[in-house]
Amino acid sequence: MKKIINGVDQVEEQMIEGFVKACPEYLKRLGDDLTVVRAQKKEGKVAVISGGGSGHEPSHGGYVGKGMLDAAVAGAVYTSPSVDPIYEAIKAVDAGKGVLMVIKNYTGDVMNFELAGEQAEDDDDIKVAKVVVNDDVAVDGSLYTVGRRGVAGTVFVHKCAGAKAEAGGTLEEVQAAAQKVIDNVRSMSMAINPSTVPAAGVPGFELGEDEMEIGIGIHGEPGVKKMKLEPADKIVDMMLEKILGDLDYTGSDVAVMINGCGGTPLMELYIANNHVNDVLTAKGINVYKTWVGNFMTSIESEGFSISILKLDDELKELLDAPADTPAFTQV
Repeated sequence: MKKIINGVDQVEEQMIEGFVKACPEYLKRLGDDLTVVRAQKKEGKVAVISGGGSGHEPSHGGYVGKGMLDAAVAGAVYTSPSVDPIYEAIKAVDAGKGVLMVIKNYTGDVMNFELAGEQAEDDDDIKVAKVVVNDDVAVDGSLYTVGRRGVAGTVFVHKCAGAKAEAGGTLEEVQAAAQKVIDNVRSMSMAINPSTVPAAGVPGFELGEDEMEIGIGIHGEPGVKKMKLEPADKIVDMMLEKILGDLDYTGSDVAVMINGCGGTPLMELYIANNHVNDVLTAKGINVYKTWVGNFMTSIESEGFSISILKLDDELKELLDAPADTPAFTQV
């Protein structure tokens, strides 16, 4: 294993310190936790928080800022943050209008965020709501979760919920906007090379030079099928068949996210997007907006995911709303 680190026991601490030092106009660290909050707290609005294990950068800290998140709570690599830092984040960002927790559907994340929310309600009288993102169509149940996993579609939830909160929506309205995204987004991933957790020192799974894995998870979980490497267009076809078979997008406007897993060249992501766009257009599905890049990674894994969000007028407005964060800016 080759990593540009100082030591496996220092990775998360030095990463979060370097991140905050790079973005002081956006972020500040909350105490000694692996938590970042907005550098300038926005008062008088619903606060939106999210988080999960480190290793998915720029998720989730990269989306803390105007129009998206108010806090992001990280754990060790691929490990849920514990209850205490989530609880402290809720208290720090609450501005009297309540706090929405955006949780990816992994057992540890769901349990710890829920416990922290209950503690904030009981001890501090903070109104807390939640949504659980489960956009991955590849598997129903895995090493980390009961039910479908939450993957890159979570970024769409951050964007729309954050925009609703920034516009002055109530906690119930912000939660409803987030849930609408969850109900209408589907994702699937693949990889040609796995990631290596620094503390483990070995890849999460093995692939031959001519192999790929379809349906991987963002923690390096193996997918649903290992097979010979196919051309990009055929890979896209396999992934879209599963996504489009799970939700009826016929005649709809959609937002598309082609998300790199961390080690995939932009060249290859654009090649994938080229065929995604062609297939959707041929099926009478109108691509309203497209994002291509690294939005929710798996350290250095080579691969990509496709997320498709079915839109209505409200979701278009929320997607188009301004945002200013380290990893996502829209004017």
